[in-house]
Amino acid sequence: MIRVKRVYEPASREDGFRILVDRLWPRGLGRDEAGIDLWLKEVAPSTRLRK
Repeated sequence: MIRVKRVYEPASREDGFRILVDRLWPRGLGRDEAGIDLWLKEVAPSTRLRK
């Protein structure tokens, strides 16, 4: 099962393997604090498409 969760929401044990799909790292969020297991910035929409 895949669940979508905002990166700014606290990580929980029920989250499982956490993947961030975004070109930019979230502002004000440290890597340890985010609890991200894998960052897939290559598959995220381009900056031009995001705007």
